[in-house]
Order: sequence, then structure tokens, then C-alpha cells
Amino acid sequence: MQQEAVSCRMSGAAGEPGAPGAITLEDLDSMAEEPSPDSADPSTGCSQGDDAEQERLLSYWQSVGRGHQVDVPGDMAEPIQQLTRNQHQERESIPFTLIHRKEKFGEVLYEKRQYGKAKWACIKMQEEQYEQSICLGFMKLMKYICEQNSSGLYLGMTIPIVTLVHTNETHSELTRSVTVAYYLPELLQEQPPQPYDSDIIIEEWPPTVVYTRSFRGVTNEDSIMREINFLAELLESPELCLQNIFIVAGYTNPAAANRHNEIWFLQRP
Repeated sequence: MQQEAVSCRMSGAAGEPGAPGAITLEDLDSMAEEPSPDSADPSTGCSQGDDAEQERLLSYWQSVGRGHQVDVPGDMAEPIQQLTRNQHQERESIPFTLIHRKEKFGEVLYEKRQYGKAKWACIKMQEEQYEQSICLGFMKLMKYICEQNSSGLYLGMTIPIVTLVHTNETHSELTRSVTVAYYLPELLQEQPPQPYDSDIIIEEWPPTVVYTRSFRGVTNEDSIMREINFLAELLESPELCLQNIFIVAGYTNPAAANRHNEIWFLQRP
């Protein structure tokens, strides 16, 4: 994760809880659990309500997308439905070894962690706004996760979804180019299914030491730069880390208002 190839990140919404622009995991769960008014068709073995469910979920995501100036295309209907139906599955966490934890008055200021070599599905985005890049990038990764891969299987969600971000030469703002990345589940690390989308690349990232600090709320250009500067002030030797490449790790639905995030500094090789 120390190389430029380790390009990854993920981010949040601009709305308040309950606002049209805020969709939560609980929203998706409740929508998936609602009984279909149609019974199964014995000739096909499929529920006649599938199309209606897809349309309902797609319409909901499209309304959320408009709040982020993102168009959710019609071909997202099936991946959205699959992701919704699998929300109750346990999400696999990216394994790491805790090296050190810095605390003050019982508050964790930051952690130093070791992440091992691993394979990731990555997609580079360069939209006008950070939120647009991560939303569009995540939708492409959703299709890969939801059967649009060489195995034809649902791969399962892992956390966090990460995004590699870059700062400009003066370290005053983020550049537009980001990479959103999905950690391949452990069972798929040796032979990752290949994506149908040629924009998604399977990359192997080297072992990496990171310094990480948690923060909550939306992730946008301002909040990310604020967290980068804050963590730089807390570290005893920030010069030991890469100076213009950082990772934003998202543990919560990207459109939730009070998201659980982390900022990661990458230790130099």
C-alpha cells in the first residue's frame, strides 16, 4: 500500500439523518425484508415481485444519488437488489496487526498497524467532486461484487472500502484523481475472479505500515484535509510517512450522515 498503485478510498453523503440524501444500512435492510405482494411463479421458480423490488430499490438509490449530483443508471438495479438482500451477511474485515496505540486521557489519538500483502479490486476516478468520484467508483465495484465477474458469484462485502487520495504540491488541497478499492475476501485472494468491467484492475499491494486515526461524519475535500493536518500534528515523526498520498477508509454505508471513517498515513518503504 506504499506505492502509487495502492490507490484507494471511499466517502460519505452531505445530508442529515432522515434527509432525502441520506440512505442507511437500516433503510436497505427494511426494504429487503418487506414481503413481496406477488407469489412465486412455479413455472420459473422466481418471484414475480423481483422486477417490482428492483424498480423500487433503483428509484430509491436514484433519489439519493441526485442529492450527491450523481446519476444512478438503470443497469444498477440488479446489483443494488443483490447488495440489499445480502446486507445481513457478516462483512469480512481486512486483517492487520496492531503495533502501537497512542492514547491521551483515555482517548485513542492514533494507531500504528501492519497490513499484509493482499489483492484489491481498484478503479481510478476523476470527477469534479470527491463525493461523485467515490459514489461512481463504488457503483462500478458493486457490479463486480454482485456477480459481474468471471466466477458469476456474489463475492461478499469487506470493510473498509478504501480510497487513495493525493494532495497538491503545496499540501493545501486534494487533487481530483482518486482510486476506490475493494479488498478481496480471504478465500478469493489466491485466485481473484476477474471483473467484466475493464476499468477495474486487480492489484496486489505490498505489506504496509500505516498510522491511522478514526473520525466520524461525512468525507469530502474539506473534512479529509482537516483530518490529514490533524493527524500530522499528532505524529512525532510525520516525515517518516509519504507526504502527498493518503488513504481514507470507510466502514459505513457511503451515504450515511454519521459515517465511521479513518485517515491513514503510509509509512515510507
